[in-house]
Order: sequence, then C-alpha cells, then structure tokens
Amino acid sequence: MTGPTNGRRPRTGHDWRLLKEACTALLPRVPELVDEHLRQLSDHSPVFGRVLPHDVHWREAEEAMRIGIEAISAPRASPRRDLEYAEEAGRRRAQQGLPLDLLIHSYRNAGYLVWDSLLEGVAGRDPEKLAVLMRSATMVWSAVDAQAAVASDAYRATELELRRRTDEQLQALLDALLEGQATPGLAARAAAGLDLPEHGPYAVVVLRVERRDGREAFHRQIQRTGFRFIWRMRTDCEVGVVALRAEEGLDGLARLLDGRCPGPGGISPVVGGLADLGHARRLAELALRTCPPDATGIVRLDRRMPAALVVSQPELAGRLVADVLGEVLTVEPSDRAVLLETLDTWLDCEGSAGRAAARLYCHRNTVFNRLRRLEQLTSRSLARPRDLVEVALALEAHRLSGAP
Repeated sequence: MTGPTNGRRPRTGHDWRLLKEACTALLPRVPELVDEHLRQLSDHSPVFGRVLPHDVHWREAEEAMRIGIEAISAPRASPRRDLEYAEEAGRRRAQQGLPLDLLIHSYRNAGYLVWDSLLEGVAGRDPEKLAVLMRSATMVWSAVDAQAAVASDAYRATELELRRRTDEQLQALLDALLEGQATPGLAARAAAGLDLPEHGPYAVVVLRVERRDGREAFHRQIQRTGFRFIWRMRTDCEVGVVALRAEEGLDGLARLLDGRCPGPGGISPVVGGLADLGHARRLAELALRTCPPDATGIVRLDRRMPAALVVSQPELAGRLVADVLGEVLTVEPSDRAVLLETLDTWLDCEGSAGRAAARLYCHRNTVFNRLRRLEQLTSRSLARPRDLVEVALALEAHRLSGAP
C-alpha cells in the first residue's frame, strides 16, 4: 500500500536504482507480508474479521501491497495505480461498513511492514546501502499518507452518498406509512430503519407552514423532552410522527407543543402502531381544519369533535349556516358581530349569563336580551337541546368559514 507522491523520487539515480532493487527483491515476500498484516489487524481490532471475509481481505491486501511496492520504483511519468486503487478501496470499505479509523490504520500498518522489510532486506545484503535507502523514507511515507488521504476522501464521499440514499429510502417508507399504504412488511421495515417500535402508542401532528420563523428552534426544543419526533415537510404542511410516552400520552404531547410550535396545528388521536399512521395523519389534518384562519394554537381532534363534524361536510355545513343563521347574517355588521360574540361567549361559559356578562363587560340582562333576539332571528329556542345543538354547530361552521 505504498507508492510515490506527486512524482517524488530519491535524490540521485544511484538512490533510485537501490530502491528499485530493494522493491524487486521484496515482491516475492508479499504473501508473507500480507499474512502478517492481517494478523496484526486482527490483533488491533476484531471488527476487521467481522466486516471482511478473510479470503477477500487477503486478496485485496495482497493486490494493494503489490501495487504499492511496484509504484515506489516506477518511472516518474507512470500512472498512479496506487492512488487509483486506494480510491477504489476507500469506496469499497465504506460500502462494507468498516470504520474510517480502521481503514486509515490498515494503511499505516501496511506501510510499516513494507518499509521495515525494505530496510531489513538491504541491511542483510549490504549494510552500507542502508544509509542510502534511508534517504527514501520521506518519499515512501508521503506516499502512504497520500494513499490514506485518497482512500479517506473516497470513503467519506461514498458514506455521504450511502447516507443520502438511506435517508431517501427511510423517507419513502415514512411517506408510504403516512399515505396509508398497506404493503406487507412495510411497518416492520420502517421500524427497523427508523429505530422505532412497530407497535406502541403513536400520534401525528400536522402544522400549517405559512409561518416559518423559529422552526428550527422549535424542533430543537421539543426533541429534548423525551418524546421521539420524526418530521416530514410537505407542500402545504409539516407532518410530525410522535412516539408517545405511555405515562403522558396526548396530554403530555399537547402541553409540550403548546407555545413551542408555530401553529396552527392539529393532533390526531392515539393509534396503536406504525401501520396506523395514515389514519392518524388524516385525523390530524381534520383537527387542523377545525382551526379558524387566524388561529395560532395546536388543537386535539378529541377536543374538537363537533367542529370536525362540521368541516368534514362543507356542503352540509353551508346549508346549516344558511338555514339557522340566515336571518342573523342579514342584520347590520356591527349588530351581527355583537350577537354572534355574545352567543359564542355564552356557550363558552356553559350557559351562564353572569359569567358571559363579566367577559363581555356588560350587564347580565344585556346578555339575556341579545340571546332572546338570536332566538327570534333563528326561530330556535336555546332552552331546547336539539335547537341548541343546531345553533352551536351553525355558529362553529360560520366561524370556520372565515366570514365576518
């Protein structure tokens, strides 16, 4: 695994001839050196044996070492086969999963073996030539560094590409789950790839994307809380898959998101596993649709069921508004706003005129008078449960429509 760097050669023709002679004499010993090389690598780390089959590793190391030794004494203009092989080796080791630090160590280890063997061969035949060969040390070790650098660069580039492909594959799996695809084994593959349990409590969060300020900051905040989030960007929304903590469930999730997420957003009910994420996404989107245009909060579907019924049937909702609130919507805008605000506040106060009056800064009799006028305009009695349900749903539908 050694060779020249940038065409550097020993300083004199005599030096080069001595190095070439030493390299030629060393080539028959390459199998012996490879055996020792692999033994030392195995002693250094058992990972080599787990990642690389011994016969494959031996053949590749033998080829690399032979190419490196031949490159040391090759003519100045010769192609850099050692660097070409190092680049291929770097890509191959990244694909095989060998850690980068072990790849670099293998180059260093092979360099030491080859250099020590060169010195021993020359010293054994003619000790006086040892000093001449030592002048080649800088060149040889620069070659080892160059090979290691080329292999490392190729390794990192391949690793990035593999990570990108893996990320794309995992995103495709997650998208398939969120779309509700029922492909056999899909949930199991996604669980393994995303390091998530296939079964267990999950919820889906869907956020509108109109406001992007602080998005990264909010992601960092909620990832430090013990919940596991995986986010996917879509054209008009951001979808979060949440692995819930059984001890807190939706209550803990809602508390976590409140004030941290750039709402509005919707939270699905709890589902039992990854295979149910498509259903959960649709329910979270439905919860989001219950948020009026100017909303900024995160709402739970299980707390917004009446509104969800309204938005899921827009045509019927429009008919309900026209039938129940048609006369109310014909009065002067300022009067209409007061009547609808009073009704909304009274409903929010659980039918208490006193509490509604305190919120509206008026007398409770004023609340009663406004409610009676609404009863006249709608031809419904707020004292009859069926009429009250119709009026409340019509008010919700009107509010969600964004109409004044």
